[in-house]
Amino acid sequence: MARPDKAAAVAELTEQFRNSNAAVLTEYRGLTVAQLKTLRRSLGENAQYAVVKNTLTKIAANEAGITTLDDLFNGPTAVAFVTGDPVESAKGLRDFAKDNPNLVIKGGVLEGKALSADEIKKLADLESREVLLSKLAGAFKAKQSQAASVFQALPSKLVRTVDALRAKQAEQGGAE
Repeated sequence: MARPDKAAAVAELTEQFRNSNAAVLTEYRGLTVAQLKTLRRSLGENAQYAVVKNTLTKIAANEAGITTLDDLFNGPTAVAFVTGDPVESAKGLRDFAKDNPNLVIKGGVLEGKALSADEIKKLADLESREVLLSKLAGAFKAKQSQAASVFQALPSKLVRTVDALRAKQAEQGGAE
């Protein structure tokens, strides 16, 4: 029979897996408490970084419907539960790992899809959601102004053509 404290820990981890958009598993062997504190701050307010027990976390992930992470639960493991923008948290982990090579990104899950460590690094290379949205808005605005130019050009071209025809008729009429 499971101990109540372990059952509570599994229930809490299961809830964190269900409530997060993404979860990134890391190995933290060799990091000091101060470095872990710095890492937690670098992840921002939309992520919670927790050192976990592999067996309990594996059970919790399976209960949350995530079975793709089972192979990653070995060695000292910590999980970054991301409730906000996963790109921001991936950047925080990548940047921290550059300065602290003891942090190893094992893999993770994004909205139910398994991610390898390389895919998480690619995710970190993306621009933030706000930047991508502003680029999209700029592209829409550019297309709209191009369309407006075309629509304005058509009537003015028509007027110039009609004026040219009138001038030609006047010349031909005056020459007769």
